[in-house]
Amino acid sequence: MATNDSILRAASDISATNITESVVANLTFTERLAALPAYVWENKDLFILESRLIFTSLALIYLGSHAALRRPPSANPPKKSKKGRQQRDEDREDQYVHGLMLSDAILLPILAGVVLVGFYYLIKWLEDPYLLNKILRVYFSCMSLASMGKLFADFLHFLTGFIFPTVWRAGDGKLYHIDSSKRGQWFTEGESLRQVWDEKKKTPLPGRWSEWKLSDARNALLWEVSHLLVEQWTIRLYIHGIISQKFKVKFNDILGIVLGVGVNIVYYVTQSTFLSNVMGWAFSYTSIIIMSPTAFATGTAVLFGLFLYDIYMVFFTPYMVTVATSLDVPIKLVFEGPTKASMLGLGDIVLPGIFVGLCLRFDQYMYYYRQRKLVPVDLIAKDESTDQLITNTQTQSMVIKPDYVDPQGQWGNWFWSTKLSKILSPDATPALKASAFPKTYFHAAMIGYFVAMVTTLVMLLVYHHAQPALLYLVPGVVFTVWITGMLRGELREMWNYTEDGSLDTADKIVEVDGNGNVIDSVNNDAGNNNVGEKPKGEQTMEAKDGAPSSVNSSEQKSPPLNEVREKVGKSKHKAKTSRKERVPPVLLFSIETPDRDGDS
Repeated sequence: MATNDSILRAASDISATNITESVVANLTFTERLAALPAYVWENKDLFILESRLIFTSLALIYLGSHAALRRPPSANPPKKSKKGRQQRDEDREDQYVHGLMLSDAILLPILAGVVLVGFYYLIKWLEDPYLLNKILRVYFSCMSLASMGKLFADFLHFLTGFIFPTVWRAGDGKLYHIDSSKRGQWFTEGESLRQVWDEKKKTPLPGRWSEWKLSDARNALLWEVSHLLVEQWTIRLYIHGIISQKFKVKFNDILGIVLGVGVNIVYYVTQSTFLSNVMGWAFSYTSIIIMSPTAFATGTAVLFGLFLYDIYMVFFTPYMVTVATSLDVPIKLVFEGPTKASMLGLGDIVLPGIFVGLCLRFDQYMYYYRQRKLVPVDLIAKDESTDQLITNTQTQSMVIKPDYVDPQGQWGNWFWSTKLSKILSPDATPALKASAFPKTYFHAAMIGYFVAMVTTLVMLLVYHHAQPALLYLVPGVVFTVWITGMLRGELREMWNYTEDGSLDTADKIVEVDGNGNVIDSVNNDAGNNNVGEKPKGEQTMEAKDGAPSSVNSSEQKSPPLNEVREKVGKSKHKAKTSRKERVPPVLLFSIETPDRDGDS
């Protein structure tokens, strides 16, 4: 965590703003507040400067929260396609996420304080922080490669979605689907939804460019480019006896890493403020994606622990201000104007940001939670302790979770296929419809963050002293979210929601009340009670030997024994031959382009 993670200032040289020329120092708080609009009007550049600061922080939280969306525990994994593979972006299921614990509410402020005090006395001992800045710039340049690669890759994915969307809507209302494997565009016709291929639209581009007159060679090149950008590549790394890994990436991911390396080199040479901000954007964006408060209670405790730390370090010690103004490294965002400058610590974006991201994922969880279905099932208990077989049948309900639809990467499809009347509720594709789930808690948290940031800037100008932004951001975000849950009557759902994996269970049998509300889950101990379960309507009968067999099952014949032995012998011979011919390499690194059908 950044050492100056909670300081916000506006100044001519990144020092406290001198507003004593317009506001008399002896004025009361009310009089200073009343004089503030006139001061801001006279200093429009300051208003623009602080507006940039607020907009940037809101944009990073908004984008990072949406990029952190993943399958909630209230939804089942997406179904496999006809080819037997998961949907294209299933690797998000296994992406690395660091979850916070309640103990972090104590550990994080202590560790942050130790680092901050250590930097403070190191700066005092060195007197000139030039060498320290040089070392830290090298460190952050190396550490930011992954973050920069992620930021640039996602930006390139964003642009690719606009240039090569998968669907778009024509002026006559027809919804065209772009099929890169067959290199054509089709739409559905009639109630039967029959696919009709449009022979005039021969390019992978939307709108008027779909009928662009190109030579066959150029058109084929355009289709190949869209295919290579959209589909996944395979990277294989093998070192004998050490590592054997296979990664699924897209071309934009590879290009993003290359751009990240280039930007880091330029930053180290030039020490550009803009590039430092870009690195700060990357750190903030990636941190919101890979960090999770795990639960609302944990997130609240961690934020209030850092809330107290921030107040103490800014108001009662010189540590925060000294370190923040002495270190010229990407641990803060610096906004420069014609006469003034302002800076915001990355912690003031990341810490509230991970809580806002939790709110968005909770909204998505509730969206699928409300789509659950209760299906009646029969529980069959068999008591074999007596001479006679006694079967007891009891009807219960099973919770069936809906299948997850990945809403990410749909900006281009949303732009090209959504009517103006449905701009807030797109429904052209299942993914677009899933992306428009209600975001009540997310919007409440964003409003709370915005109001808290404005309050921070007002207090900054009134007291012309560095302000601990978390003093306003933590109550503004946390209280807004909990009050929203109280007004909606969903405090229990908020309290029980967690991202530690305990809620991600298979479809289970539950008890429901007269209104259909789940009361408790049924503990089905099949080992002790020999309990079986099957949906209602499925008929089974007991065979003479006691094994159940389906009424509708067709008779299966076993192949002849000689045929089985012959097949087994052939397979063993092939396996021995392949083992003799295949010699594992000592070192292997390869990048494989996607196949024509999109699977590597």
